[in-house]
Amino acid sequence: MSLIDQDNLQAILDANSKELSLNQIKNILKSMHSSEIAHALESSPPEQRKLIFSLLETSIEGDVLTELGEEIQQDLVSKISNEELSEAVKELELDEVVDILQNLPEERMKKILSKMSLRDRTRIEGGLIYPDDTAGGLLNTDVLSVRPNHTVEVVTRYLREQKDLPENTDKIFVVSKKDKYLGEVPISKIITSEISEKIDNLITPNIDPILVTENDKDVATNFERNNLISSAVINSNGELLGRITIDDVVDVILEDADQNFLGMAGVAEDTFAPPGRAAKSRVFWLSMNLFTAFIASLSINIFQETLDKIVYLAVLMPIVASMGGVAATQTLTIVLRGLTLGQINRSNIRWLFKRELAVSIVNGIVLSLLVGFITYFWFQNIMLSILISCALIINLISSVFAGVFVPLILRKLNQDPAISGSVVVTTVTDVVGFLSFLGLATLFLI
Repeated sequence: MSLIDQDNLQAILDANSKELSLNQIKNILKSMHSSEIAHALESSPPEQRKLIFSLLETSIEGDVLTELGEEIQQDLVSKISNEELSEAVKELELDEVVDILQNLPEERMKKILSKMSLRDRTRIEGGLIYPDDTAGGLLNTDVLSVRPNHTVEVVTRYLREQKDLPENTDKIFVVSKKDKYLGEVPISKIITSEISEKIDNLITPNIDPILVTENDKDVATNFERNNLISSAVINSNGELLGRITIDDVVDVILEDADQNFLGMAGVAEDTFAPPGRAAKSRVFWLSMNLFTAFIASLSINIFQETLDKIVYLAVLMPIVASMGGVAATQTLTIVLRGLTLGQINRSNIRWLFKRELAVSIVNGIVLSLLVGFITYFWFQNIMLSILISCALIINLISSVFAGVFVPLILRKLNQDPAISGSVVVTTVTDVVGFLSFLGLATLFLI
C-alpha cells in the first residue's frame, strides 16, 4: 500500500473523522481501491461501517462486497435495497455473484434474480445449484474454448477479436462439438507455434480437469501442488462448465486459515461485531469448556481425602495438568496443519504417531528430571519428587494420544477439529494429569 493510500485509510479510520464532511469522505473513497475500502470497512465499528458503505457509488459496491468476509458482507447486503444490490452485482463474475446471493433469504434472492436479464439469471441460477464449498461454488463461466481441428492462425485471430481477455487467462480449453472437455493449451504455446499447427497437437498431456462437485479445499490443494493459475471444471459427463482461477483459490486458503485460527479459541465472529452477536458466537464453547472443567474437578474430588492429608499436592498438581495441555496443543496443531494441507493419510499416520510419541518420551524424561529436582529442593521429599516425575511422563504420553487421535475422530464424525479439538484434548490431559498424580500419591504417600 502506498503512502497516499495509507493516508486515505487513516483518514477514514481516524477517530476524529467526524470532523470531515461527507463530501470529503466520498472523495477519499473514490481515490481508494475496492480492497482498501473493504479493509477500512472491516476495521470499523458497525455504525461507522454503515456510514462508509452508504457513501460508496453503486458501481463499486459490488467489488467491495466481494472483498469482505461473509459475516460483514451479509450484514451490509441486508441494509441495501434489492434494486441497489441488483445494480451493484451486475458487472461481477459469476462466482462472486453466487457468493453474495446464496446467503440471502430465498424470497429476496428470487426478487433480485427477477430484475436481471434472462441470460444473467440463467447463468446465476446454474451457479446457485452448487454448494459454496465445492468447485461449482468457485466456478467462472468466462472461458475461452476452441475446437481441436482449429489452427494456431484461427485461434490467434479469435483471441485478437476479443475486446478483453478474462482475468488470469493463461490457457485455452479444447472442447468437442458437444462441449466435451479434451484438454488445454497454454497461451505461450500458441504464441510460439507455427500458424499452421493444429491445436490438437499442442494439447498439454496429463492435465486433469476439476470435477464440479470436488471439495474446495481439495481444489486449493490441487492448485498449490501443480502451481496452477487456472483450471478447467467439468461435470460428470465430461462437459466443460467453466474454470477456476487462482484469485478464488487464494480466498479459499485465507478463509480456511482464518477459520482454523479462530476455531482454536472457539471464536467465529467479525472483529467489530456487536456485543450481542459476539457473546452469542462464543457462549457455546465457553459452556463446553465449563462442562469439561467440571469433569476435571470431579477427577480431583475423588482424591479429596488425599488432598486433606497432604495439602501441598494441591500446589503441585496444576504443573502436571498444564504441561500435558501445552504438549497436547502442540501435537494438535501439527495434526490440524497436516489435515488442512492434505498431508496426513492412512499410510503415514502411524509414523507421525510414533514420532510424536518419541518426542513426548524424550521431553517427558528431560522435564520430569527438572520438575523432580525442583520439587525435592522445595519440599525435601524424594518420593514426592519421583511421583510427580512419573505423573508428568504419563500425562505427556497421553497428550500424544489426545493430540493425534481426537482431531482424526472428530473429522470422522464430520465435526471441525479446529473448533472442538482444543477443548477435548485439554480435558483429556487435565483429567489424566490429575488422576495420575493424585492416584500415585494416594498409593505411595498415604
